[in-house]
Amino acid sequence: MKSFWPPTPRSMSLWALLSVIANAGITVTGAAVRVTGSGLGCPTWPRCTPDSFVPVAHPEHSWVNMGIEFGNRLLTFLVLAVAMICVLTAIRMAPRRRDLVRLAWVQPAGVVAQALWGGLVVRSALNPVTVSMHFLISIGLTAACWLLYARSREGDGPARAVVHRDIRRLGHVLLAAVAVLLVAGVVVTGTGPHSGDALASRFDFDIETVARLHADIVYVVVGLTFALLFALHVTGAPKPARAAAVGLLVIELAQGVIGYTQYFLAVPAFLVGLHVLGATVVWIGALRVVTSLRVRDEVPAEAQGASAAAVPLPH
Repeated sequence: MKSFWPPTPRSMSLWALLSVIANAGITVTGAAVRVTGSGLGCPTWPRCTPDSFVPVAHPEHSWVNMGIEFGNRLLTFLVLAVAMICVLTAIRMAPRRRDLVRLAWVQPAGVVAQALWGGLVVRSALNPVTVSMHFLISIGLTAACWLLYARSREGDGPARAVVHRDIRRLGHVLLAAVAVLLVAGVVVTGTGPHSGDALASRFDFDIETVARLHADIVYVVVGLTFALLFALHVTGAPKPARAAAVGLLVIELAQGVIGYTQYFLAVPAFLVGLHVLGATVVWIGALRVVTSLRVRDEVPAEAQGASAAAVPLPH
């Protein structure tokens, strides 16, 4: 228990990592709701049915679909609980770090916002715009959780680059490209099958066109990742940065195999869910790459401002 309470940087880091996992997990289970046709298993919100907060017999929805959708709703409380523990841990840490407290508060606020948006998804009968935003909000929240994790493993000094400025910029371009890739992915998903329910509408795009556009962006992302990895190697960048870039490239290649396989097999539901998992892991991998390109050192209060070795960087 000593490593958990009173809170220490180690316990803060652990809870932040659990928050990353929890948010990634509920993103994937949300996809499972859709590919199993359970998107309207609970046809109302916040109740599951018009008369009950929990699943009850409903003439238009099977118990299986209701159970899957209701189970995903319950997971929100688990994610919220982890988020609140992160907040309490950040507040009770000694010495308290304001940056960690601010990042920790983003999590419960994001979970609540995501839950409210989930209600809009149900009330809009799974409109593809609301469904797409539901996924993208989860991606944004995952980014906040990862940043809390990364910052909890660092000191509270100013950011110090461990690679050349241009390499760091390349890392940011890569992260932006991955974000564009995720947006293109939800457009493909919102155009293709597995809408979540027979009543759900779809984007009025040509599936071949958006799928090819998505694939083109994949090539750009993989190319940028390879370029970054090459730059890190030839400049002798620290091992954690090179390992993060290698890991991201491996994940991208595996995700590409899944993507092409699901396309040629007419998009089976299982592979769609696996592809969403891969997309989430690619995003986390890209965040890991960017945060590996700089460090923050511990700076004692009496020594703040005295270190000339640190090169201030944007937060």
